[in-house]
Amino acid sequence: MNRYQSIPVVKTESNPKRRYTVTRYPSIPRSNSDLYVYVTRGDRYDLLAFSSYGDPSLWWVIALANTNSTIPDSLYPNPGDQIRIPSPSNVSSIVSSYEALNRNNSLGVI
Repeated sequence: MNRYQSIPVVKTESNPKRRYTVTRYPSIPRSNSDLYVYVTRGDRYDLLAFSSYGDPSLWWVIALANTNSTIPDSLYPNPGDQIRIPSPSNVSSIVSSYEALNRNNSLGVI
């Protein structure tokens, strides 16, 4: 199975070289309705997203909101750290910003 098969490839007539798109993420502003929790052993961003938003695929929202306490490329926050879970009422605007940033995105060369 090709690990790049689900990544969109961009080719244009002016530049026929294969290019993979780059995913861009929005900044996640603080809100008075954000939830702050202490991480316990076994917590994962996908499980926190499922319990907070009902959708584990939104793990990146919580991870991005906590870049200071996140191990790069890890699904596990550091036990004992206090992390911010953006308010569920703000998630739809965060996802809309994500979609707008990545619509017709053709940057990044591999």
